[in-house]
Amino acid sequence: MKPPKYLPNITKMKKAIYGLVLLFVFGACNTTKQIPTQVNKDEVAFKFIQLNDVYEIAPLSGGKYGGMARVAHVVDSVRAIESNTFLVMAGDFLNPSLLGNVKVDGERLRGKHMVEVMNAMDFDLVTFGNHEFDLGVEDLQKRLNESTFDWTTANAYQIFEDGNSSFNKIIGTDTIRIPETKMLMVKENDSVRLKVGVFGVMIDSNPVDYVYYSDHQLEAKTAYSLLNSAGADVVFGLTHLKIEQDKALLDMLPKVPLIMGGHEHNNMLVPTKTGVVAKADANAKTIYIHSFTYNKSTKNLKIDSHLMRIDDKIASKPTVKAIVDRWNLVLENKIKEVIEDPNEVIYYAQTPLDGTDSASRGVQTNLGAIITHAMALSFDEEVDAAIVNGGSIRLDEMLADAVTSIDIFRVLPFGGNVVKVKMTGALLIEVLDFGKSKVGTGAYLQRYNLDESPSGVWLLEGNQIDANKTYLLAVSDFLMKGYDIPFLTPQNIGVLDIYESKPTEPATDIRKAVILYLKSIKK
Repeated sequence: MKPPKYLPNITKMKKAIYGLVLLFVFGACNTTKQIPTQVNKDEVAFKFIQLNDVYEIAPLSGGKYGGMARVAHVVDSVRAIESNTFLVMAGDFLNPSLLGNVKVDGERLRGKHMVEVMNAMDFDLVTFGNHEFDLGVEDLQKRLNESTFDWTTANAYQIFEDGNSSFNKIIGTDTIRIPETKMLMVKENDSVRLKVGVFGVMIDSNPVDYVYYSDHQLEAKTAYSLLNSAGADVVFGLTHLKIEQDKALLDMLPKVPLIMGGHEHNNMLVPTKTGVVAKADANAKTIYIHSFTYNKSTKNLKIDSHLMRIDDKIASKPTVKAIVDRWNLVLENKIKEVIEDPNEVIYYAQTPLDGTDSASRGVQTNLGAIITHAMALSFDEEVDAAIVNGGSIRLDEMLADAVTSIDIFRVLPFGGNVVKVKMTGALLIEVLDFGKSKVGTGAYLQRYNLDESPSGVWLLEGNQIDANKTYLLAVSDFLMKGYDIPFLTPQNIGVLDIYESKPTEPATDIRKAVILYLKSIKK
């Protein structure tokens, strides 16, 4: 196969023309006119619509941005212009989400709602992200079986007793293997005009006992060779990697003009010597619409990548919105058991609150400080300090501008109450040292009123913690069960007393405590 010559189309005039076309389509009523995109008999046009890192099906920030029903409307509008339009997801969509932790008929959803929405949107292809493997193997298998879209991964394999093998969909009595590559056909009048190859690779950042990760560079190179041998006219990557890994992949595969990636959560269009890496914003705040024109004679490929904002100016596709609304009602009823108005704006985050996994599990964050301060204030009587495990914070993104009650439920989907624990200074030091040693994991501690001096000494309100004194701490009930810190249990001799909250105290639910605290300092 002769490699395509990559000619990025980035002129202001053509972007302006494309913007006018989008305006026509998305501002139109139900009728859209088919607009021919093929220039001559040698040129073939097609599009990819890219999403990545989508955890919520409904619009966020009180409906201001995001929303899969809005994306569905955009997709239908683009498909009305160009029938050869492929909708793809570059990983991270089954978890984490607030809805995913809600129980329906005694079983947590674990991404069931997302798969139903994506099926209704007619997704074409997805690849795995690290958060897909937050699910247990049984729940992941259910989601694979329920999906009507295709999956691909070249470097993630399922571990079985007799060795490693591909993941599979199981539909009735049929077992359908998840392949390393996918060949998409660009058609005209039922005849194939172009073969578009796609391979998927992912980051190995989520070690679980049922997944084996092979080297993503080696597997991507092999996948490209397979697609090339199968007659692909052009090959793209659909990845879930760090941006530096994506760039290195393009350097290694100079004939791949575009990687549609995920993982970073903020939009970027990063050029390399031979290609481009594109990533949209998390939670469908933006999507990428990639428009391609391939000349079969010259092998030239023109690419125009348009980042489109998804906000309240965009209509919603009714059939998808009905599904989203049904699941939203389930969620709102669950939240109303704790707080009266899930959609109330309780705080304005002029400085974004950092709820990313990497920060929550590695450094003291402004969001962690708010949560633990709220915990400390959640009792009628004062406490000395507060701690919570960073793994309780499941948002994996930044909270900016208007923050609603439902956002706090997204931050802390597991809930739980806050307990007041009287413990020795010796135990407190041991707990803090253990949390520090677990940097990068869920056992890392977010803290209030507790700091480490430059010399490594733990301080409470600026004073060194005395191993022989006793202290009163607000602690998440999860931590007191010994899950993240094995020795932190009621049976530890350093635990002198545990005070359970009164029904009238905010400590009865950590999310309620945070919501009430933010409302009290609303800016």
